[in-house]
Amino acid sequence: MVEGSMTQGAGQEPVVRTATLRDFRVPPYARTPVPGAEPHPEGALAHPGDVQPGNALPDGFAHPGNALPDGGVPEGYTPTERDLPVITPAGVPVVAPVPDTGPGGADGPGPLYVVGDVHGYLDELKAALADQGLIDVNGNWSAGNARLWFLGDFTDRGPDGIGVIDLVMQLSAEAAAAGGYCKALMGNHELLLIGAKRFADTPVNSGAGTATFQAAWLLNGGQKHDMDRLRDVHLQWMSRLDAVVEEDGHLLMHSDTTAYLDYGATIEDVNDTVHAILTRNDADECWDLFRKLTKRFAFRDDGGAQAVRELMAAYGGRRVVHGHSPIPYLLGEVGSEDGENNAGPVVLGPHVYADGLAIAMDGGVTMAGRLLVAQLPLHD
Repeated sequence: MVEGSMTQGAGQEPVVRTATLRDFRVPPYARTPVPGAEPHPEGALAHPGDVQPGNALPDGFAHPGNALPDGGVPEGYTPTERDLPVITPAGVPVVAPVPDTGPGGADGPGPLYVVGDVHGYLDELKAALADQGLIDVNGNWSAGNARLWFLGDFTDRGPDGIGVIDLVMQLSAEAAAAGGYCKALMGNHELLLIGAKRFADTPVNSGAGTATFQAAWLLNGGQKHDMDRLRDVHLQWMSRLDAVVEEDGHLLMHSDTTAYLDYGATIEDVNDTVHAILTRNDADECWDLFRKLTKRFAFRDDGGAQAVRELMAAYGGRRVVHGHSPIPYLLGEVGSEDGENNAGPVVLGPHVYADGLAIAMDGGVTMAGRLLVAQLPLHD
């Protein structure tokens, strides 16, 4: 269990309590349909109450940011309900880093590292970076010309999201001075935080009723202490993050979805389009971007490998590396229905799947899993 976690509902102050695995349930709207995949059994995707007679919504579900009069909980979304179908594949590979002499070699580009979703867990991040030799005991860059990519989702759910952003910005400057680099990608929670700050309770067109960024941010783990400490420099930094990059044959992105293809036929096009949307500052347009980059599971199940190949055909790379969908869900490691697994899900490292074409990096730190930092390439 994660002690001292905080949760909020729309219009409420933070409530300190103990988080459990049920704090990270994936609403049905976020699933990305995979062409050719077998449909799930009746009721596998829907929780009772998601769809009421006479109140059907497009695709059968409401978006978690939907706002109701009098501050009611959005129809069809309960953040802690067990509404995610779990699939436990046989023979799941566990991967380990390729042996290396350590970060910061003298010649050529240094070794490449990636970091999964952090979600405000600053202490866990520092410990994971130190274990890889990327920072010293004082939290300063110590990896020479090593290359480090964060895959997005720095804030929400955890205790110090702004502290995480400050550390990444600090390491970016220190790594550049040492001949390496530390860079970051745009996650859906960056879009949420930007939207909550810019648009607050401004209604947006969700396609399933009235929605607001503020409601969606709170329902997805937004923390008041992060908003209180959010400054223009943080907003500017987040707004300039790229959505997709390719490094050494690795196609890096936050979300395991093919929705990136909606924003451009090349990596440059996607990043330019995302930056342009954030610059135009249109609430509906930003909401649509958030909604699409919140989709997940495109690479899981039948047809997943083909979805990865579709992305790589457009953007290059030999493997996709992503965060967003916690490995415990991809592996089926969740608590029982009548009680949580107090030890937390077992996450040994990054998860290679989709015929070896995809690497998942979200170790489920928000559900007492593990914050992952790994060197690429990985081998099965």
